[in-house]
Amino acid sequence: MKNGKGAGFGKVILFGEHFVVYGLPGIASGVSDTTEAVVEEGAKGLEFIDNRPETEGYKKTKKEEIEKSLKLILDFMKIDIKKTPVKITLSGNLLCTSGIGASAAMATSIARAFSDYFGLNLNDEQINRISYEGEKGAAGTPSGIDNTCATFGGLLWFQKNLVGGPNTIELIKIRKPIEIVLGNTGLSAVTSEVVADVRRANEANPAKFRKVFSDYVNTVKEARVALEEYDIKKLGLLMDKNQELLRQIGVSCGEIEKIIGTAKKNGALGAKITGTGRGGYVIALTPGKSLQDKVAKAIKKAGFGVMKTCIGKA
Repeated sequence: MKNGKGAGFGKVILFGEHFVVYGLPGIASGVSDTTEAVVEEGAKGLEFIDNRPETEGYKKTKKEEIEKSLKLILDFMKIDIKKTPVKITLSGNLLCTSGIGASAAMATSIARAFSDYFGLNLNDEQINRISYEGEKGAAGTPSGIDNTCATFGGLLWFQKNLVGGPNTIELIKIRKPIEIVLGNTGLSAVTSEVVADVRRANEANPAKFRKVFSDYVNTVKEARVALEEYDIKKLGLLMDKNQELLRQIGVSCGEIEKIIGTAKKNGALGAKITGTGRGGYVIALTPGKSLQDKVAKAIKKAGFGVMKTCIGKA
């Protein structure tokens, strides 16, 4: 029986959570873990099987978002499931939780699987556009950074074009990959709700947010230079500075702070939220296998899930 296959990369955001929504630049990296989709002929309408590994409760929390994403992808690709029933099966090794780009990886994998199944031969730009539509189910008004990482992988400088037209996407080349540890809080936040909370806070106190935004822009520009010059120590300090700004806009939580404290105490050069916040992952900068192992062990001992990977390659 004919089927179509596709995959989407997970991602981490180094700099830019929430700020990219307002047109400020961000830095993100694909990771090697992926979500995989298989599309086959269905018996009736849409059959959806989700075999992805998850943080407990993720799929239940995200059920409505997943359903919205599927509908948006089908509508955008003009797939009539009454005329052409399909079965979608998801798998892969990307753990589904907040902050790792799971929803975008899902959307990208499904878009690629549909392209393969229907023989559309869509290029990465077209896949990225479909994935962006799917992300609207999760983020309401997505920044575009998650779907871009899910589609292209690699280390990227990203800036959303708020007036329409193409976003700025530039590959950042570094000397060699840098080891990181991702600490999992075990909590799943609803992206659209957190984004909406930050927007309301901005509207309530614009002077505070103007200062935060200005400080952030200086931070991310310095971070790009630090990456290109491979100044890992400075990169860590700038990650810590970015985390302080995220605290100021109200997206941290006790579990996040515990992971950050544990990582820093055990030698991480920097640590911060990656993704939505109020749950999900913390990214710790741990160059070298020995430091990576030490920090991962400490975070696990503190009672949290861990993932070891690298930035600078997908």
